[in-house]
Amino acid sequence: MEIAKSWAGKKVLKSPFVVQLLIIMYLVEFVKGALLVSILPVYMGTVLGLSVYAVGWALALQYIGDNAFRSPLGWIIDRIGYRYVMLFGVLLTFISVAIISLSSGHVFWIILACLLLGIGTSPLWPCVITGATAVAGNEASGTIMSVVYMAWLTGVGCGPIVINFFIAHSFHPAFRLLIGMMSVVVVVALFLPGRRKSHEIEGRAAPEATAELKEKQLLGMADRTRRYLAKVRSSLHASKLLYPAMFMQNFALGLLTPILTLYARTVLHLTPQQYSLYLIAGGAVTVLGLIPVGKWVDRFGTKWFLHVGFITAAISLPTLGYTRMLPLVLIIVAFVGAGYAFIIPAWNTLIAQAIPKSERGAVWGFFLTIEGLGMVFGSIMSGKLWDKLGPHSPFLLSGIVMLLLFVLHLFITRRSEVVVR
Repeated sequence: MEIAKSWAGKKVLKSPFVVQLLIIMYLVEFVKGALLVSILPVYMGTVLGLSVYAVGWALALQYIGDNAFRSPLGWIIDRIGYRYVMLFGVLLTFISVAIISLSSGHVFWIILACLLLGIGTSPLWPCVITGATAVAGNEASGTIMSVVYMAWLTGVGCGPIVINFFIAHSFHPAFRLLIGMMSVVVVVALFLPGRRKSHEIEGRAAPEATAELKEKQLLGMADRTRRYLAKVRSSLHASKLLYPAMFMQNFALGLLTPILTLYARTVLHLTPQQYSLYLIAGGAVTVLGLIPVGKWVDRFGTKWFLHVGFITAAISLPTLGYTRMLPLVLIIVAFVGAGYAFIIPAWNTLIAQAIPKSERGAVWGFFLTIEGLGMVFGSIMSGKLWDKLGPHSPFLLSGIVMLLLFVLHLFITRRSEVVVR
């Protein structure tokens, strides 16, 4: 069994298709992280003079655009394959970066670009998660989740870190770098598999070859939608408590995304270079922990890794919000990174186990939409908490949500054990 899992993990990492997906994931998240964490919050707050609440709303529009299309795009992936779905997204992302770089600071264009950025990145997670888990299978689900999230975290982390060295005097060099990276992404997306090859990768017959599709073509759209949803619902293996847990997990993250840079610059008074070092401290701990934790999850299951991760995050996040001593902040950031190193592969393996193979893209899109809603509401509430209660309040609420997640996970695992018995 262990040999089979090891072989499956190596097979996944050598797949050209998975490598393409990981390259796209890294570059898109690099661009997105640079914009959302380093460029837009500072630009909108200092240059345009918007409140933190307004900045949170603008960034929430990005998550709204992302969320609105995740479920339908997941369904479309199952039907037409990866290439055209991903091309639709990366081209819109390219346009959004171009709009920001050419907008001359006009608020309308910045908001439009945020919305287009969200719509453009909406196919990213359904495509990457669906494709990677299809290649990995159940034997290496924890390993592939670790690799995917390593690409995501590395991109999200490197984006703000690297871009800080480009915006010291002007934003123009930064925008040239981001546009160049998106050009590479468009080229890579052109070589993704089309419909027939996508179905071969997923190990199922092409839709036109099935009698089921011929029957569906005779039905109305409403009947097709009802039958599809009923099929997905009947094949899910998820506890109902998993749905609020998915929302809460990303709500806690959404509370921090709009204010991290502002907190570092205005409360801790870090320079862009110092802020980059702190991001490296937290991100490196998370990234270095993902692969071993992913392998342990495949071997031992998700339960105790999530318990440890939720408790670690629940304690370290509020502590971070109240700490002003920079050496101590560095240590706490490392604990936050360790907590997420336990949470990320275990949490997504737990979700992957609930998803049926036949409708993997659509269900991943549905689940990612629930998670994305947490990011939307977290981003909006984050700015309001900052303006009304102070900079520490988003960190405090994020820690409380993590503690609630720990309690909710106790019920999820207990109910699962009862079902197994």
